[in-house]
Amino acid sequence: MARTLFTRDESGPPGLSENALRVLEKRYLQKDANGLLIETPEQMFRRVARAVAQADDLYPNGDPMEETEEKFFRLLSNLEMLPNSPTLMNAGRELGQLSACFVLPVEDSLESIFEAIKSTALIHKSGGGTGFSFSRLRPRDDQVRSTHGISSGPVSFMTVFDAATETIKQGGMRRGANMGVLSVSHPDIEEFIRCKRDHRRLNNFNISVAVTESFMEAARKCELWPLVNPRTGETVRWIRANQVFDSIVSSAWNNGEPGILLMDRINRDNPTPHLGAIESTNPCGEQPLLPFESCNLASLNLARAVRDGVVDWDGLAEKVRASVHFLDNVVDVNRYPLPEIEAITRLNRKIGLGVMGFADLLIRLGIPYDSEDAIELAERLMRFISHEAVLASQKLAAERGPFPKFARSLYADTGEPPRRNATLTTIAPTGTISMIAGCSSGIEPLFAVAFVRNVLENERLIEIHPLFDEIAHREGFYSEALLDRILETGSVQTLDEVPDPWKRVFVISHDVAPEWHIRMQAAFQKYTDNSVSKTVNLPSDATEEGVRKAFWLAYEQGCKGLTVYRDGSRDKQVLQKGAACRNGSAERPEAADAGLVVPRPRPDVMRGTTRRVETSCGSLYVTVNCDEGGSPFEVFTSMGKAGGCASSQSEAIGRLVSLALRSGVDPQQIVRQLRGISCHLPRGLGKNKISSCADAVAQALQRFAGGAESAGKDLPGGLPGGTADSKEDCPGQDLGSLFLRGACPECQGPLELAGGCAVCRNCGYSDCS
Repeated sequence: MARTLFTRDESGPPGLSENALRVLEKRYLQKDANGLLIETPEQMFRRVARAVAQADDLYPNGDPMEETEEKFFRLLSNLEMLPNSPTLMNAGRELGQLSACFVLPVEDSLESIFEAIKSTALIHKSGGGTGFSFSRLRPRDDQVRSTHGISSGPVSFMTVFDAATETIKQGGMRRGANMGVLSVSHPDIEEFIRCKRDHRRLNNFNISVAVTESFMEAARKCELWPLVNPRTGETVRWIRANQVFDSIVSSAWNNGEPGILLMDRINRDNPTPHLGAIESTNPCGEQPLLPFESCNLASLNLARAVRDGVVDWDGLAEKVRASVHFLDNVVDVNRYPLPEIEAITRLNRKIGLGVMGFADLLIRLGIPYDSEDAIELAERLMRFISHEAVLASQKLAAERGPFPKFARSLYADTGEPPRRNATLTTIAPTGTISMIAGCSSGIEPLFAVAFVRNVLENERLIEIHPLFDEIAHREGFYSEALLDRILETGSVQTLDEVPDPWKRVFVISHDVAPEWHIRMQAAFQKYTDNSVSKTVNLPSDATEEGVRKAFWLAYEQGCKGLTVYRDGSRDKQVLQKGAACRNGSAERPEAADAGLVVPRPRPDVMRGTTRRVETSCGSLYVTVNCDEGGSPFEVFTSMGKAGGCASSQSEAIGRLVSLALRSGVDPQQIVRQLRGISCHLPRGLGKNKISSCADAVAQALQRFAGGAESAGKDLPGGLPGGTADSKEDCPGQDLGSLFLRGACPECQGPLELAGGCAVCRNCGYSDCS
């Protein structure tokens, strides 16, 4: 298996990693009509820089356009800042739609609902994500006077939006993503809270409950809470606030949704309240927006902000100023999908500058993520970035004029100098652009110290964090055996070979206790205009009480919202689909009626283990995924460097075994058929006497189902005895394992949950970008 570093050395000239190149080639670089690349990464950065710099020609007091283009090009090509994906994809091209974030209004009429769906399709086609508040829709079973019928309620209409998104899929470039918000005072709030427990519904939505501080206090005191019909303004019934809160907690524990949005806190920071209240956010929750408003996001690469072991504050200030200039220009050169969006976006000129690579920065400074020093640095960094961004926006206002609604803004009310942009800072997830930049995602901890990545021709690469690689070699504790052990979980916390000081520095997301995740989110929120996208990870054995404490801590720490994810919770929910089908609800009833066996459909996310076995053709990696009951469900194989016939044969075996398992064939029957098949070495290879790829698959399946101690024993009459008392053989025990987080639907690589988005660092897939 080949070995590489998954980021570049930030101290030297920046370069694009192999993984970054793969992501760019697949999703960002221009192709001709035949799908052949006609653009290099350098040409892409030049295209974007030139297109965005053209806005300078609109302002006589600005810098010459050529100088601005060079400044932007250096910023991008040095990977010091990257904008949101639509800007990289579309700047300087025919489409020209550069925004990632939109919020659309949904009023209480069929005309408004379906107009919003039409607008959603146009936005998704251009590469943007959409947020909606459904709080204005009348509740289920309410009167519809025009037809003398009854309303089906907000949740039913959300399914129409979801179906439209599924159809569009953003032109194949970016996956459609939505945020659905409902007020905690809506009569259908309980249905909304539970609506994603059925995994077949609303798969293109994140959902959040719009709560207020008064609701939270009512829940704390177990007081009654009014549910109000938005059509009439009348209270239709009262419910215990703590019961609603408990329902939110239970659903969040069950599958990570809904999140909560503190809407009164969000609206206290609404800079232009006279234009209306903010009711929703973009799909990941970090960008609150007015109806029809859009926003342009970009993220500074903090991994490149260290010089000689300290933060380069002067260099960071320069990058902030250039980034604000860049994002303000985007507002001018953008081609908006709707005239209403263009109008209000130009009135407020909101931008959202954030950060990525924060975990890498901490490592370079020797600071553990879950420490007071890290919290203090987070506050200092964001305070500095916010301050410099305000100064840059004020300078632009002096040259170009303030945003048109400044005179009636909160800033004018408090006597602040004019600024060019109504908001300046946002912490976004950065799932895909952080792969291009070769740094950690957003403000998240490391995903893993090392992991295995698929590449072409079924070859796999071991990717190890470059700083860990450097330190382990320098300190003398590196070994290939250590690397193999790290690959089991991605973490170094239980490994005696790693000195304790470095264990503290190299923590991964699942090593960090929930309270540190929340405190880190709150630290960045303190100096962020908009909001913060952050995944708060909980262990799989977390209780509902643990989820409840997380929500309360976020509320008390001053966060504007929170989404939690209990490890394995969504996997378990998705797997329930297989159980239903196994019990008779096949998705192809006509086939069942004809007496045909219908395989259970594969869920989007699976759980399992991967085992390396040595064959005469090379190392074979066999992944066995299980269903909700822990029984084998499918098998994937990958053949190291060998490729060719051996690789294709082992893949074919895996597919057929998977088909048999999903069709209800007893695993022991599969083992019986495959065990002992010989290839080049009839006597077998290694301690388990692997005689062929087929035999390797059989032994891996045998060990998965029957326990490690029985491997190599060919007991007639069924699977071998024994129990899975080893961590590596019981997929439900090692919850830190990368493989327990599910497989990418495009390449079957491990998924990382970052900022509410499932991201694959193997191929660049993201379920919300």
